[in-house]
Amino acid sequence: MTASLDFKGKSVLVTGGARGVGRGITESFLAAGAQVMICGRNEPENLPGSDGNTAHFHPTDVRDPEQVNALVDATVKRLGSLDILVNNAGGAPFAEAATASPRFSEKIVQLNLLAPLNCAQAANRVMQDRQGGVIINIASVSGQRASPGTAIYGAAKAGLLNLTRSLAVEWAPKVRVVAITAGMIRTEQAHLHYGDDAGIAAVEKTVPLQRLGLPRDIGDTCLFLASPMASYISGGSVIVDGGGERPSFLDAANAEQS
Repeated sequence: MTASLDFKGKSVLVTGGARGVGRGITESFLAAGAQVMICGRNEPENLPGSDGNTAHFHPTDVRDPEQVNALVDATVKRLGSLDILVNNAGGAPFAEAATASPRFSEKIVQLNLLAPLNCAQAANRVMQDRQGGVIINIASVSGQRASPGTAIYGAAKAGLLNLTRSLAVEWAPKVRVVAITAGMIRTEQAHLHYGDDAGIAAVEKTVPLQRLGLPRDIGDTCLFLASPMASYISGGSVIVDGGGERPSFLDAANAEQS
């Protein structure tokens, strides 16, 4: 088999694919020649596109299993098949764990853990009956380290990594299930997390590669994981975080010595 990042003839579904990291993923697949369906609760003003190849949109609340089933059916009807699912929709606002309401916590778990499961189940049914496929779950470094201010989100993303491993075992050999553990990404909402340009620049200095990730960095990783070059990768997670975060004890130790 020839390794290739040419996705002509492939059909891709990206949840939350209209903005932020999702848009970067969508644009990567479009640039590689794939047909792409995206979803969200509201249709975007400008659909992602690349070289005349434009994404299709289907309104969906991915927390609703019935709407998810309708989304997958619409994808197969419009694109002719479903080869790749990228579970990207997710996120959480800042909320201290001591005061977060039960309803708030349930909504965060629904969006970041149960919704990916809903989408994966619906996609798997199609993939198992056809030529197989690849499911990519977008996780977060928040699922691997402490996540103060977004504790429930971090717990849900940790669950998503475990879910990835379990589904990879259950649905093999026809369907590969993999994850991307994303670090800090500069999107149109970066200021909500990192402050103004000066704040973002200060945060970037904490990353070994001296920059925040871009949505396209996650998109290009998706291309690799969905390609024949990754045909023996299933159940694992690729960490895309620019080298991580400098351990705080190193600065503390240097300060103590000076």
